[in-house]
Amino acid sequence: MTHPALQPGHTAVITGAADGIGLAAARRYLALGLNVVLADIDAEKLLAAVAGLNAGDRAMAVPTDVSNPRAVEALRDATIAQYGVVHVLMNNAGIGGGGSAIERPDRWRALIEVNLFGGINGVQAFGQAMIDGGQPGLIINTGSKQGITTPPGDTAYNVTKAGVKVLTEGLQHTLRNTPGCQVSAHLLVPGYTFTGMTGGGRAEKPAAAWTADQVIDYLIANLEAGVFYVICPDNDVDEALDAARIRWAAEDVAARRPPLSRWHPDYKAAFEAYVREQGS
Repeated sequence: MTHPALQPGHTAVITGAADGIGLAAARRYLALGLNVVLADIDAEKLLAAVAGLNAGDRAMAVPTDVSNPRAVEALRDATIAQYGVVHVLMNNAGIGGGGSAIERPDRWRALIEVNLFGGINGVQAFGQAMIDGGQPGLIINTGSKQGITTPPGDTAYNVTKAGVKVLTEGLQHTLRNTPGCQVSAHLLVPGYTFTGMTGGGRAEKPAAAWTADQVIDYLIANLEAGVFYVICPDNDVDEALDAARIRWAAEDVAARRPPLSRWHPDYKAAFEAYVREQGS
């Protein structure tokens, strides 16, 4: 059985849909019989992606800057005008390449506007309308493992994706406590996935990476099971190892260890032993 929101004739809106996970989602939703509205800031690439779907009037391209709340509201209005009730919202648009805590303030702002406010704008533009539609619905926000275990490197990106996690958790609490609401929120957390953003110009998928289609297959299966935290493995990291890393990171706070102790030389051996104990 598929999720009741993912039914023929229903409508899905996907941001960051010109390639990667967003475009894979569009293909899968179309195969399930949904109408799909694809949004992306790159209009040329977006129009080419929609043309490649060969879906006729079941797919529509709406070039959108998700960092602009008025643009996201226009996306909502265009969708409702074309298809009526929105059943699926997938806030998937994102950019990388931020920086450490003490550098690149302009890039920090760009990531926060797209990765975090892009999701907030989507939730605030579509959320109440989806509730008022009175039909089963899904709001899927694309997060990252970097927003959960926050590894050293791109602190700006980690901050935005940690914000997406907290946003989605709070949204789901609101939805489940809204009388008569049939909409639920879910956090999609891809593993290592070969996309335009992660590929670095490579044409061939690395062996460790999943394809975007594998991520969407995993998402659909978990939505059917009612899972909120859809944390995808990949060909290098399995579910057990992900769980061990997440538990260790959370325990940094409870045990008052140094932050990011997994990468601290004094805790390297302890972390490795912990992972072995967890059977990962």
